[in-house]
Amino acid sequence: MDTTVDVGLFSLDVGLVIAGLLVGFVVGLTGMGGGALMTPILILFFGIDPVTAVSSDLVVSLLMKPVGAAVHLRRGTVNMKLVKWLIIGSVPAAVAGVLLITWLRRSETVNPDSVDLIIKTALGIALLLSVATMIGKATVSLRQHYRDQAAGVVGQTGDSVLGIVVKPIPTLVIGMLGGVIVGMTSVGSGSLIIVGLLLAYPTLRAGGLVGTDLVQAVPLVGAAALTYILVGEFHADVTVALLIGALPGVYVGARVSSRGQAGIIRRALVLVLLASGLKLVGVPPLWVGAGALALVLIGPVLWTVVRSTNGFQHPPRRDPDFPFWRLVWASASGVPPRYQGESISDDPSAGWGREKSAADPL
Repeated sequence: MDTTVDVGLFSLDVGLVIAGLLVGFVVGLTGMGGGALMTPILILFFGIDPVTAVSSDLVVSLLMKPVGAAVHLRRGTVNMKLVKWLIIGSVPAAVAGVLLITWLRRSETVNPDSVDLIIKTALGIALLLSVATMIGKATVSLRQHYRDQAAGVVGQTGDSVLGIVVKPIPTLVIGMLGGVIVGMTSVGSGSLIIVGLLLAYPTLRAGGLVGTDLVQAVPLVGAAALTYILVGEFHADVTVALLIGALPGVYVGARVSSRGQAGIIRRALVLVLLASGLKLVGVPPLWVGAGALALVLIGPVLWTVVRSTNGFQHPPRRDPDFPFWRLVWASASGVPPRYQGESISDDPSAGWGREKSAADPL
């Protein structure tokens, strides 16, 4: 069904506006999604060619990321030396990734369908890596939360991002790898680079890297977006429609997030990214469905085990006063458990406290 309407100077696809609204809402609500959600939606649901999808998403991201980056700069939570080394690696790598894709696309000796397949496969791999990094970050945060709780620590522990000794070469390499992936797929400016930094600086908390990551992502995404524009791969009709939906979506999502938990949305996002990644790398639909179903059925049980072991720090244990199915439901719904000594409850009472959400970072 054609959802395009004429608004005078150009035609506006209402379907793209709605897609932008939904993605923006998820980003505002959870802080996740972005390119990992927008680009596969454009390719799989709207049939937009991969290069147009990637370039449009990058331009949209370029207009949204500076807002969060400015907030963290004002708060002084950004390590500019770390940003500098990331940018030195990521910006030229992102430009190189864009130029490689556009050169292959326009080469007379390369089949355009092969280029589209390369982008789809790279995007699928990036999405699957994003799923792995989301779960990995959640597990690391869970382990830290329980260690703090056992030690009676209140507040944040670990090294401050502002006080670390920057390792230029590893940071440069992280930036280069992230830049190439972002330039080719629009995915990874946040999730993949944060995980790389956590590997290089294991004493840091993921939460402490948010400001630094947002600031480094602006020139990274900007370089990739500008390169796509300069080589003639910018499509205003797609980008404008996405922006019309995404900007209010981010605002509404952020407002909703301040009033409640977004755990169920994050879990749904993991499911969507897994299914999209499998589809893009060429997995048959039947197996994609089987994988998604397995995640829905087995995922909550596995996450309950992770919780019961405090992030694989000791053998499983739980309070016998609560049946196992209630703990599985808490894992499936994203409801933060309430801790009373060794007791775990999924009772949604007003006494949770915002800090309890750290106990279930997925």
